[in-house]
Amino acid sequence: MDTPSVKFLLSPDKLWVNSVMSANTRLQSIDLLRGTIMVLMAIDHVRVYAGIPAGGPDPAIFYTRWITHFCVSGFVFFAGASAYLFGQKTQNRNTRPQNRSALSRFLLSRGFLLVILEMTLIRFFWSFNPHLTSFQLAGVIWMLGWCMILMAAVIWLPLKLIWPLGIILIIAQKLFAQAPASWTAWNFIYPISEDAPWGVNVLYVIVPWVGVMMAGYGFGALLRMEPPRRDRLCRWIGLGAIGIFLVAGSIIAASKPANRMPFLFRLLSQQKYPASPLYLLMTLGPLIALVPLAEKAKGWLANVLTTFGRVPLFYYVLHILLIHSAALLINQLRVGDSLQGQYLTAPFCGLPENLHWSLPLLYLDFFALEVILYFACHSYDRYKRAHPEKGWLKYL
Repeated sequence: MDTPSVKFLLSPDKLWVNSVMSANTRLQSIDLLRGTIMVLMAIDHVRVYAGIPAGGPDPAIFYTRWITHFCVSGFVFFAGASAYLFGQKTQNRNTRPQNRSALSRFLLSRGFLLVILEMTLIRFFWSFNPHLTSFQLAGVIWMLGWCMILMAAVIWLPLKLIWPLGIILIIAQKLFAQAPASWTAWNFIYPISEDAPWGVNVLYVIVPWVGVMMAGYGFGALLRMEPPRRDRLCRWIGLGAIGIFLVAGSIIAASKPANRMPFLFRLLSQQKYPASPLYLLMTLGPLIALVPLAEKAKGWLANVLTTFGRVPLFYYVLHILLIHSAALLINQLRVGDSLQGQYLTAPFCGLPENLHWSLPLLYLDFFALEVILYFACHSYDRYKRAHPEKGWLKYL
């Protein structure tokens, strides 16, 4: 007889009832890991306003940038898992088609909300530039929104097809680069030229990220297994991904010219725009392997990170506003000028080298802002949980 673990790999939408956790059980690991990557994300965004380059030969700067690579991968992957878990909450109240219909409507509406937020409020917080026609950004929230919109249709497929198709999209992503260069709008899907379609600066494309969300959606079914089986599979999948990355990445890194870069730097410098399969193995492997530990984590730090992870969109919008505002204040105190003119196209911006912040100042600013963000997110999280009747709160 097949074990439940084998049955998951073959057909995760037909798990035995006695091997599945309650649909209403909230997983701390998702909130804690999501909160962790959001905190790391803030380091990179402070770096943008500090004028410090994205990596380089200096180890302190290299790792300040590298540690933030886990952010977008984890955010998209866990968004897919959360979508699956959200859909299961109404399973006991609705029939299966009605359940999928409710999830599809939610993904569609939240996806459009994210796209609109990226192009309006979030864009303004990044740049404090009121001229919508002078600069537009297709950033991570824009990408998440369109992936959710696509997922509103994808979830109607059998679950045993969704996650394998997602993995295929990740591996075969370069096929999307074969579109004619004249298809300017295709740059929203996958880069084929350096043109900015309709003047929009595309930072995150749809492929392979929609594949990551599809894989995460399948991972959500794994998370509902009984803890021993769930934890065992998470360790095998996570460590397996790390192993594949180390072997394949080392072979490729060893074949590259050194160019004064140590071997470890070459190994860890994987392509993010768009995210390569090795980049995703490097970043998702550790996050998946950490799920069992994150589920059991206790203490004040775990509580802080879990609080951030419970209100991700609220945190994201607020942290951009705070980081930008703090940068203006710090610049004013340092050089007598806010330097707002340097940030009109943030995050595509850069300070002159003589105005770059030091790394200690970057981290001091980061820690101070995290304290402010915690109290704001804690208050909002309490309000959100105290008012389950307010349906619109689930969008924030």
